[in-house]
Amino acid sequence: MGPQLKFNDDGLLPAVAQDAATGEVLMLAWMDAEAVRRTLATRRATYWSRSRGEYWVKGETSGHTQAVESVHLDCDGDTILVRVHQEGAACHTGSRTCFFTELQEGDVA
Repeated sequence: MGPQLKFNDDGLLPAVAQDAATGEVLMLAWMDAEAVRRTLATRRATYWSRSRGEYWVKGETSGHTQAVESVHLDCDGDTILVRVHQEGAACHTGSRTCFFTELQEGDVA
């Protein structure tokens, strides 16, 4: 029996995409059990879109693909780390990473 995945009440796990070569954190998305299965089977990052209510393969329309090197489950079983080879931008804004805004003291009210 494999590791126990602990999905939230919506049947989802947060999935952090990380550049396998540099370690840079690229983005956060969501996966359900089927998205995890598809990702493992195809080695293409597949996520669940909460806003569209459908699966999406990263880069299928943009060309900014994520070839999956490995998938890891955290120690609590409630978060996935997807180590990828990113082609193009990971963020929908066109940035390499979604985490380009640094917070400073006083930014949070």
